[in-house]
Amino acid sequence: MQLIQNTPDLSTYLVADDAIDHEHPVVQDTATRLAKGAADSYAYARAAYEFVRDTIPHSQDSGDLRVTWRASDVLTQRTGICHAKAHALAALLRAEDIPTALCYQRLACDDGPGHVVHGLVAVRFHGAWHRQDPRGNKPGVDARFSLDGERLAWIPDPKSSEVDYPVLYAEPHPVVLDALKAARDRPHLWQTLPTAL
Repeated sequence: MQLIQNTPDLSTYLVADDAIDHEHPVVQDTATRLAKGAADSYAYARAAYEFVRDTIPHSQDSGDLRVTWRASDVLTQRTGICHAKAHALAALLRAEDIPTALCYQRLACDDGPGHVVHGLVAVRFHGAWHRQDPRGNKPGVDARFSLDGERLAWIPDPKSSEVDYPVLYAEPHPVVLDALKAARDRPHLWQTLPTAL
């Protein structure tokens, strides 16, 4: 699949906004700490990915009812669904001047009929975009940081009307961000997450 930037200006994939608030002290402090042990930007990107994937539980897996959407809140509260974790990873990567996009999949729901939009990031290295899934591993899910072939949590099945969306967004998609912001708690969010883009 060919990934498509929703804007040709690569610098937009470094910008801070309400959700990807990489100028916030919590994001800056976390980025500085992770960068200390990294030999180069690739090592930093892997460390940031593994930090978000492994130390911030996916709220569905942990049973946490809180809804986070701003990167600094995800890092502070240590919880979030896939979209929130993608915002946190994007903020950490952009804090170190690594162009990072948000991207999405449409997947069948785990716990019943229907579909849900799943959030990922894409990082730019060596003149190409590489999708990464920081949602967090669990039995049956083994996502890994990779620039040599994707190691995502799920591969969409077209027979089940699942889709990889090719567009790379510089900001969170508005339907996703609106649902996160409006949710009272995670059960409410589960009822209002978009089923498609």
